[in-house]
Amino acid sequence: MAKAAHHFVCQACGAVTAKWAGRCESCGEWNTLVEETAPASVPKGLKPASGAKAARLDLVGLDGAAVPPPRLPTGSAELDRVLGGGAVPGSALLIGGDPGIGKSTLMLQAAAAMARAGNSVAYVSGEESVDQIRLRAERLGLADAPVALAAATSVRDILAALDRPGGPVLVVIDSIQTMYVDSLDSAPGTVAQLRTAAHELIRMAKRRNAALCLVGHVTKDGQIAGPRVLEHMVDAVLYFEGERGHQFRILRAVKNRFGAANEIGVFEMQDAGLAEVANPSALFLADRDEDVAGAAVFAGIEGSRPVLVEVQALVAPSSLGTPRRAVVGWDNARLAMLLAVLESRCGLGLGGRDVYLNVAGGLRIVEPAADLAVAAAILSSLLDRPMPPRTVVFGEVGLAGEVRQVVHGDARLKEAAKLGFDQAFMPAGKERAGESGLAPVPIARIGDLLALLGEDGPRLHVRDARAR
Repeated sequence: MAKAAHHFVCQACGAVTAKWAGRCESCGEWNTLVEETAPASVPKGLKPASGAKAARLDLVGLDGAAVPPPRLPTGSAELDRVLGGGAVPGSALLIGGDPGIGKSTLMLQAAAAMARAGNSVAYVSGEESVDQIRLRAERLGLADAPVALAAATSVRDILAALDRPGGPVLVVIDSIQTMYVDSLDSAPGTVAQLRTAAHELIRMAKRRNAALCLVGHVTKDGQIAGPRVLEHMVDAVLYFEGERGHQFRILRAVKNRFGAANEIGVFEMQDAGLAEVANPSALFLADRDEDVAGAAVFAGIEGSRPVLVEVQALVAPSSLGTPRRAVVGWDNARLAMLLAVLESRCGLGLGGRDVYLNVAGGLRIVEPAADLAVAAAILSSLLDRPMPPRTVVFGEVGLAGEVRQVVHGDARLKEAAKLGFDQAFMPAGKERAGESGLAPVPIARIGDLLALLGEDGPRLHVRDARAR
C-alpha cells in the first residue's frame, strides 16, 4: 500500500507546497502554511463500479419553462431583501463578519422567527454551549421559540442527527471553522477540514431540501477565513459590516445565485438585539448640521435601494513631511486619485495639507458615483464654506476632470426629494428634474464645482438652480 504523502497548505489562499516556508509565495501571507496529509493514491480515471452503468445526460434548450425557486420568509424584512425574497430550500448561505458584530444574534433571531412561523429549525453551535445560547435567547426575548439547539463540532454527529426524513427546513451552523471531519488528520479550521465539512453539510442540505446557513470567521483584511473555494461552494455570501462601537450594522450580499448582488440590509443594534431600519437615509442624516463646512450629502445606490449619506471631509495644514490621508468608509486609493485631479485640473495646493475623510453612519461606499460628493466635501472644507442647504451630490470624476454620468439617477433624485432636498449637483447631460421635482445643477467638469463654491463664483442657491 502506498504511503500517505504530506504537504503544506496555505490557510489564506489554499496554495499547496511540498516544503514549509514562513511566507506563502502565492498570496504573500506569513505563517499560514500548515502541514496536511494528502490521499495515499489519486485515481487516474473514472471507472464505473461493478454492475453500474453511467447515466446519460439529457440536454435541454434555453427556451423551456423556468419555475422560480420557493422562498421561506425569515421574519426579517431586511434579511429577506438581501436574500432576494427569503431563504431558498436546498440552498447554502455563508455569512461573515468581524467578531462581536452580531452574526450569531442575527442568525438566532432569524431562526426563532422561522420556528415561530411553524417551521422546523435546528441551531448547531461549535463555539458556545447550549446554556450560553439559551441565555442569549432569553436576553433577546426569544426563549419561547421552538428552536432545536445542539452544541457539536463533529460533522458525522451533525449529519446523523439532521440527515433524516422530516428533518429541519433551516439549519444554522455557527461556525464552519469549528467543524471537523474525523476521517481527516488535519486540525479543525484548516483548508482540508473547511472544504470537506462544508461539502458534506451542503450535500445534506440539498438532499433534504433544507436551507443551510454557515457562519464564518473573517481575516484581518475583512475576508472570510479559509480557501476562496468555500465561497464558490455556497449559493450566497453575505458580509455583516459595521463598527462594534456604532449602532448601525450593514448586511451586504456580495454573491447571490437567487437574487441581486450588492443588495444591503440595515440594522440597528439595540439592547433587545438587532432592529430593522426601514428608512436608512433618514437615520444616517438624523444628526446632520447644514451650516458646517466640509460636509456633503451623497445620493448613492446600494443594490436596488437608494441611500442618502453624509460625506465629511477635513483639510488642515500639515506639520509632517508627508501629509496624512485618513479614510473611513471609502477607498483610500480613490481619494489619492481625486486629490491629484483637484491639484492638477483646479490648481489647488493640497500637497502640504492633511486630508481626513469620513462616511457618517458606518456605511462603506464602493461605487464611483461618490467622487463628486467627496470632491464637494473637500472643497467645502478647504474654502471654509458650507454647501448650499438641502443639496445632494452625485457623479463620477475622471482623470481629465470631467464629471461622468452614473446609473439610477432618477431613483437617487426621488429619494432625495422624499427627504426634503431641493436641488442636486449632478453630471451634465440629464438636467431635467423628472418626476422628483428637484432642481438639477449640471456640472460638466470639476472646475465648475469649484466655481460654485469658490470666491470667484457666486454661491448657488435653490432659486438660482431652478432659473438655470
